[in-house]
Amino acid sequence: MVVQSNLSTLNHCSSIETRKPATVLDSIPSINLKDPESKTHIMKACEEYGFFKVVNHSVPMEFIAKLEAQALEFFNLPQSEKDKAGPPDPFGYGNKRIGSNGDVGWIEYLLLNTNPQVTSLKTLTVFRENPEIFWSAVKEYIEAVKLMACEVLELIADGLKIEPRDTLSKLLKDENSDSCFRLNHYPPCPELQALSGRDLVGFGEHTDPQIISVLRSNSTSGLQICLKDGVWVSVPPDETSFFINVGDALQVMTNGRFKSVRHRVLANSHKSRVSMIYFGGPPLGEKIVPLTSLMGKQEESLYKEFTWWEYKTSAYKSRLADYRLGLFEKKTHQVQAIE
Repeated sequence: MVVQSNLSTLNHCSSIETRKPATVLDSIPSINLKDPESKTHIMKACEEYGFFKVVNHSVPMEFIAKLEAQALEFFNLPQSEKDKAGPPDPFGYGNKRIGSNGDVGWIEYLLLNTNPQVTSLKTLTVFRENPEIFWSAVKEYIEAVKLMACEVLELIADGLKIEPRDTLSKLLKDENSDSCFRLNHYPPCPELQALSGRDLVGFGEHTDPQIISVLRSNSTSGLQICLKDGVWVSVPPDETSFFINVGDALQVMTNGRFKSVRHRVLANSHKSRVSMIYFGGPPLGEKIVPLTSLMGKQEESLYKEFTWWEYKTSAYKSRLADYRLGLFEKKTHQVQAIE
């Protein structure tokens, strides 16, 4: 897809930033789900990075290819046709604007609710032309990726010695699970080279608020994660694998043992990037607290008690780069963090 753009448009876009070149991370943890020691490797990755790659997974490649083809077919429609599925409420089609608090990026996207009991009018508009083909591709992909996400969460439970084993995964399997699915398209930006060393942000830095996120993208680079020391590193693309993000909710449930990963996407000057993200969330009324089985006798919770609905509502009112969990940390922990 070739997107018509001009420098005057870019120069007025607040998503242009001057950055030092990010290094490429060659040692991203790669987890083979068939490896008997996978739970140990996942634990280490969640503690060190909050992020890892999954290989030897059970998601059929034909599901991935079919959905990507359907996504590109939608994103290649005339702008006037795509706009009929927007603006997002938050579900539906969005273009450049991310959320309602001023964040922008070189991106267009579709955000879909994975709960069939909650129907968005914007979602229905998206599927109006070819509802059977598009929805079938979305449904079979989400079901397969959700199974994999639950497998990962059960391996995490094994590693943390949480009983029962489905303590985390049952939150995604719950019929009231507040999960969602996003299709992102980052068009190529030929004028990017004229920005003299500046980067065009496709999706600004943020953490994911849910329990776990499962990302798959095509072969175009752009994804970066922030390490513990604040250094940004580029993640080499791998269109046959999945990347797992620890979310804010899982950080709280492990009482800070796992850290939600801060990440962003930069635009590419020549190639478009397509990504698909399943965000696994709990039911709206679920209390997000550190799991009792993980708390030592003298250990105190670093966080106030809150429901997923309360946190989600707060997150929607924030900017992408905000530290959203800060409002839910206990004051004693905030003082220690400042010191």
